[in-house]
Amino acid sequence: MEMRNLEPKAIWENFYLLTQVPRPSGHLEKIQKFLLDWAKERGIEAFKDAGENIVMRKAATPGMEDRKVVTMQAHMDMVPQKGKNSTHNFETDPIETWIDGEWVKTRGTTLGADDGIGVATIMAVMEDDTLPHGPIEGFITADEETTMYGVNHMEPGTLHGDYLLNLDDEEEGQFIIGSAGGINLTAEATYVPVKANADAAVKISIHELKGGHSGLEINEGRANANKLMARILNKAIRTQDAALACWAGGNMRNAIPNSADAVVVLAAGKVSQLKEDVAKWAEVFKKEYEGIEDSLVVETFDEAVPAEVLAAADAKRFVNAIGAAQNGVMRFIPGIGSIVETSSNLAIVEIGEGKVFIKDLIRSSLRSQREYCEEVLTACFENAGMSVETGGAYTEWTPALKNELVELMGKIYKDMFGTEAEVQVVHAGLECSIIGAMYPNMDIVSFGPTLKSPHTPNERCLIPTVAKYWEFVKEVLKQVPVK
Repeated sequence: MEMRNLEPKAIWENFYLLTQVPRPSGHLEKIQKFLLDWAKERGIEAFKDAGENIVMRKAATPGMEDRKVVTMQAHMDMVPQKGKNSTHNFETDPIETWIDGEWVKTRGTTLGADDGIGVATIMAVMEDDTLPHGPIEGFITADEETTMYGVNHMEPGTLHGDYLLNLDDEEEGQFIIGSAGGINLTAEATYVPVKANADAAVKISIHELKGGHSGLEINEGRANANKLMARILNKAIRTQDAALACWAGGNMRNAIPNSADAVVVLAAGKVSQLKEDVAKWAEVFKKEYEGIEDSLVVETFDEAVPAEVLAAADAKRFVNAIGAAQNGVMRFIPGIGSIVETSSNLAIVEIGEGKVFIKDLIRSSLRSQREYCEEVLTACFENAGMSVETGGAYTEWTPALKNELVELMGKIYKDMFGTEAEVQVVHAGLECSIIGAMYPNMDIVSFGPTLKSPHTPNERCLIPTVAKYWEFVKEVLKQVPVK
């Protein structure tokens, strides 16, 4: 069976359409045009706002005009991650999906169910004239996965909602009412390349790590490819007189890097020992991450000797800084322990052609701890002679003590399914924090069907939860109270 024929077709058909339109973060022209054209064909009011977001509006079912206004919100962009052997081009190619039992999966790439399922839900509601509901607007945001550009650039008054249904959670039966804030940190430097003074070059490649969502899965002990590479290079520089030519690891700030490659130059007589050392590192890493990174691969390849490398002192200071930089969980929420409060994801390393870029995403539900993590990383990189800048900050979403919407949804969920929904806060960053700051009287809840391993090529969606979620969405819209 094809994905588009799964039930409920209202969701899966629209999600299929989204998989056919390239929409990686930073390249949203095609998906924006698609959504506007799709709405126009169906006579749905839609426009692009100042933040490059798509806004759709739908009048109430006759007799329900006096209900509170519901804003349904999801983001249009997806994280472009792929496996080592994938040739997929996220800017041009559709996502290839397949059904494996109860799961929708892809072949070597992210699925984009984060947050394509949310967008598909908005589309399904907008085009279905049989659903009873009050006034509804869809708010489909731009570049949530990178800078939250859309919500950061929307104009006051864009939204009319009393309730916000954020459709960007990954666990069915869970209602999110709070999330961490975050900030991007970038360390940069330049260096003067020197002539390669050796007769051999070796590429060191780390790949097939799990990677993952740097908010939802940062606490699972997964390996960071950049941190592993720093350990290998540190020893190679110290014991084999290896000169670093280039390094590339990771490609998204909010994805734990699952691969990294580096090229070193050294004397031909030392190549054999370097390769032995790398093979030993592979065994060390496999033992350290046993049960977590069971597919981990560390390997070497002979390379043509590049013309230039980093001077020994430059390579040492940059590698040392990356090795020393805070990464992973920094602190759990005191008194809770199971929820991460503060973390750092050393996401991207790019070294070559006289330039160094190191990019990190810091998350925290406590502002002072986020600032402390910034101070720690800044000190680490500035001590290596690098300049450090921060940007793209978004505030934490503090749980509301009274939330009429979560009470309504909790009652509906219990009545429909006979169990209590779990009310939770998460370490991931959600646009709810920014929307809530602009609309402080809006009640907000985030929820969705079950997804696993978002931001990785192993991203998958649990099919039975989508039907359950869709029935719940329809019932919530039906029971929205009078304004």
